[in-house]
Parts: sequence; structure tokens; C-alpha cells
Amino acid sequence: MMHRKIWLVAGEDSGDQLGAKLMRALRDLSPDALDLQGVGGDAMIAEGLTSLFSIDDVAVMGYLPVLYRLRTLLRRIRETVNAIVTSRPDVLVIIDSPGFTHAVATRVRKRLPDLPIVDYVSPSVWAWRPWRAKGMRPFIDHVLALLPFEPAAHQRLGGPACTYVGHPLIKRLDALRPNAEELRARDTDPPLIVVLPGSRRSEIERLMPVFGQALSRVAARIGPLEVALPAVTRHRALIERLALAWDVPVRLVHGETGKHAAFRRARAALAASGTVTLELALAGVPMVVGYKVSRIEEIVARRLIQVPTIVLPNLILAENAMPEFVQADCTPRRLAETLAPLVVGGPARSKQLDALARIDDRMSLPGDEEPSRAAARIVLGACRAA
Repeated sequence: MMHRKIWLVAGEDSGDQLGAKLMRALRDLSPDALDLQGVGGDAMIAEGLTSLFSIDDVAVMGYLPVLYRLRTLLRRIRETVNAIVTSRPDVLVIIDSPGFTHAVATRVRKRLPDLPIVDYVSPSVWAWRPWRAKGMRPFIDHVLALLPFEPAAHQRLGGPACTYVGHPLIKRLDALRPNAEELRARDTDPPLIVVLPGSRRSEIERLMPVFGQALSRVAARIGPLEVALPAVTRHRALIERLALAWDVPVRLVHGETGKHAAFRRARAALAASGTVTLELALAGVPMVVGYKVSRIEEIVARRLIQVPTIVLPNLILAENAMPEFVQADCTPRRLAETLAPLVVGGPARSKQLDALARIDDRMSLPGDEEPSRAAARIVLGACRAA
């Protein structure tokens, strides 16, 4: 039996989860014995990986946190590259976290130019800094995309070969979709509105006051509301404090299970832009999306963002079906005027529900394959071609 060596490098928790599922699928599909090495977190370690170091050392976001830990990051990049070169694997799989993983891949390519390198999760080249796609070609051989429009974006922008392998959320529909009782609960009064002001402190601080005022306007227009607010654990105290200023009663929800239970009963949602809009779309919850950033970030974004919408379901559908209000447009009045008809019902709600019903077809894989298995097939193919 042939023996294959695969290196996997993740740099944060979301990549660790993807890496663990990929490891499982690789073992299930490989006809050869596998030696899986690399850098990962708790999930990958539970799958048998002995991580070179803790991913806490490299899981940093934002310019200032990176500067504060630059010496540690550079040391960990150097150690990872040296370990890969010494190991000489059949393929290197880098998983998300491009600030760290791309730095590793570029250096490995210089020292092992014939080693196949697969990037699991495309950077958002379709949204901003599109020149990154072409810049990836010298050190990435294949991109495994989580979103169905990304292969066309890489082709248009001159990026590496790219294949849609499916988003992990498409295998969590049982947790997102309402049963018959929950579907009926969506039509009971008072209507449940789920509110998601983001996961970062800056997002929460900017959006909570605006969202609270918008809900007050909706309640004044249509009557009492039930509001569920999934709280990010690390910002729970902040969310609780800001929610005290709202005129409408709020029920804080904790954990993924509680969040998804709220989605299954929600009549509508008011959400910050982000992956949560895709979760809401797959749960079939009509939504209004709002977003605010600092003035400096707005100036930079206007120069760099290349897409007509920042809402993932809209990008997947190639139409602006979910209304979005950004920066100066993100006001209580505009949010409330758009949210109220989605709660009451009528043409606006029906039109959005029709759009949401098309999401499944856009995101499904042939034969309803597991995303991790689709990714594993390409990684194993790169091994055999090496």
C-alpha cells in the first residue's frame, strides 16, 4: 500500500473546524495510508493531528493586533515553513486565514517549487482587493471555494484554478429549517424578530443603538414585538448593557443551538452583514441588513470594494433581493420602513421568500455530496498528480 503525507495548516477556529472535517473525509476516501501533519486547533487535534504549535499564536485579526504580535507571527511562519520543507509532503493544504497561511505558502513554494498547494477557502477577492486573485497564482495551484460564484470570479480576475466544494452550512439545514410546529409559530402574534448586530465589538457598538430605535419604530407601527438577540459570548456584557436602552423587550439567546431555535421561529430578522445572513437565508427568514463602519474604513472601502452588494445571499442569487442599508443609509427610519412590511406580510415579504427559496439550488452539490468530501477528492487528486 502506498503511503501519502499531507500537511494541513489552519490559523483560526473556523479553519480548524473545516480542517477537522477534511481530515475525516481524507481518511474515508483515500485508498492509501495517510500521514496527516500540520498546524491546527482543538478540532483537528481531536482528529489525530499533532499540531506544531497552538493556533492561538497566529489567530489574530486587525492591523494593531498583528503589529503587537508580529515577532511571534514571523517566528511561527518560519517554523511552519521549515517543518514542511523538512517533511516534504505530497501536498500542502492551507485553510483560510490568508494573512498567515499565504505567508507560509509563498515561502514554501520558493523552497519546494514542485509541491502542490491547495487553498481551502477563497479570500474575498470578488469583494475587495481583486488583484489578490492574480497574485495567488504563483503559489496556489487550486482554490476550494465555499461560495458558488467564486470560481467564476477567479476566472474573471485571473486567479488560480478554483472549484466550488460547498459551504458547511448546507449540511446543517436540519438545525436551520423549521418543523411544522415552528413554521406555524412564525405566524403567531406577537411576531418574533431575531436581531443580529454582529460579532465584533465595533459592529455591536455602532449597530445596537440604530437597531433598537428601528425596532421601536416598527413596534409603534404594527404593535408589540417579541425580540430575540443571539449574544456573542465574549461580548455578552456589552450587549446586555446596550439592550437596556431599547424600548422593546429583548430576550438574549446563547449558543448556536439557541440561535438556530430562534431562527426557526422568527418571522423576520434585522442583521449586520456577514455569514449570519447566509444562515438566515437557509433558514428561510426574510431580513433587512444594516451595516456601519468608521469614516476611515468607509473611505478605504469605497476605493477597494468591487461588488454591488455586501450581502452574501444577494451575491449568490445575483440580485439584491435582501434590502441592505450601509453607512449614512443605515438609519432607524429606513430600517423600520423596510422591516415592517416583512413582518406584516404582503408583496415585499412574498418576493423575498421566493428569492430565499432559490438559495438551495444555487448552493447544492451534485449528488448532494458532503462539502468536506468534495474538498478531499481534490486534495487527494493533487497528491496523485504530485
